[in-house]
Amino acid sequence: MNTPIYTEQVDKLQIKVFADRKQMGAAAALAVADCMKKLLAEKETIRMVFGAAPSQNEFLDTLTRIVDLPWDRVEVFHMDEYIGLAPGAEQRFSLFLRRKLFDIVKPGKVHLLDPKRENPREECERYAGLFEAEPIDIICLGIGENGHIAFNDPPVADFADLETVKVVELDQACRQQQVNDKCFAEIEEVPTHAVTLTVPAMMSGQYLFTVVPGSNKRSAVYHTLRDDISTKCPASILRTHENCVLFVDVDSLPVDM
Repeated sequence: MNTPIYTEQVDKLQIKVFADRKQMGAAAALAVADCMKKLLAEKETIRMVFGAAPSQNEFLDTLTRIVDLPWDRVEVFHMDEYIGLAPGAEQRFSLFLRRKLFDIVKPGKVHLLDPKRENPREECERYAGLFEAEPIDIICLGIGENGHIAFNDPPVADFADLETVKVVELDQACRQQQVNDKCFAEIEEVPTHAVTLTVPAMMSGQYLFTVVPGSNKRSAVYHTLRDDISTKCPASILRTHENCVLFVDVDSLPVDM
C-alpha cells in the first residue's frame, strides 16, 4: 500500500504517481514525516511551511495521525492569505490549517498571516521578518489550476523577486478555482487580493513536498513538467529544486505519462 505505480524524473524534480488520492496523500505524509525525523535527529528544531487547500486534505489527515512526531520542536508557517476577509471567515487559510493540522498536532510555534485591508504591506514586512529569521527546512505545497505556487499566479510570479512576502492581485483563473473547490459560492465572493510568499521564498526550503491530486489539476501538472521553465507556469520552477518531490494520483497524471 502507498507504493507508487509509476515514477519519473523531469530535470531535478522527482514524480511519484499513485492509484488514488488517498494513497497519494498518505505516501506524501509518510515521506514528510520521515524527513522531519531525519532533520530532528540532526538539530533541535525545524521550520516548516504548509499550503491550505482541499487538495491537501488526505495528506494533512494522515500527517495528524502519525503519532511519534515531536511537533513541540517544530515552528510552522503558512504561505498565503486573502486580504479583506472577516477574522472568523471560513475561507481563511489560517483557519483551515488550524483545524486540519495546527490545533491537532500543536506545533511549538505557529505563525499565522493576518493581513489587514488598510495596510497589508505592514503584515508582509512582519511575516517576512519571521520567515527570514532562520532557514526553512520543509515546505508542503500544492499547485493551482493555473500553475501557481502559493498565490504566485502567472501575471505576478517573479522567479527573481526581491521580496519575501508581497501583496498580489489574484487572476481570474485563480479566483475561479476557489469556486471550483467549493470554498466560495460564486466568483464575486472571492477576494481580489492576497498576500503570499514569493517564488524565491518558496524555493528557499531545503525540502519541498508537492501534493497535486484530481483531474482539474491535470493541465497544470502537464505544463509544470512539459513546458519551458517560465512564469507562464510558475510551478515549472520546481524542476530546478535539488530536493523536490511531486506526488500525483492517476487523475492528475498527464496523458503523455
